[in-house]
Amino acid sequence: MTDNPFSTAAPSVSSAVSDLRHAAGDFAVATGAEASKLKERAVETAHSLKSTATEKADHFKAYATEKAQHAKETAQYQWEETRVIAKEIHVTAEDYIRQNPTKAVLGALGVGFLIGLIVRN
Repeated sequence: MTDNPFSTAAPSVSSAVSDLRHAAGDFAVATGAEASKLKERAVETAHSLKSTATEKADHFKAYATEKAQHAKETAQYQWEETRVIAKEIHVTAEDYIRQNPTKAVLGALGVGFLIGLIVRN
């Protein structure tokens, strides 16, 4: 009975285990090297993104500062313009009251009376 298919020169179990351990070790080394490369690329990408984000933040900060300064200048100009107009109206009203005191008093009484009617209702 030499035709037994199981009796051929097959590797022993310990040899197969040894081959598997060797292959697993090689796979682990290759995987570790690949993981290290991926880690390095991830760190480089993170640094690049951080640099880009910092540049963008600085750009937006400068833009916002410029716009805030412009708004401040515009508001200050409008305030000065309003003060000048208010002062002109005050002077004009004062002159009118001095020239027409009776009309001014009667007008103030009329306005007060109307306000009183509105408030009462």
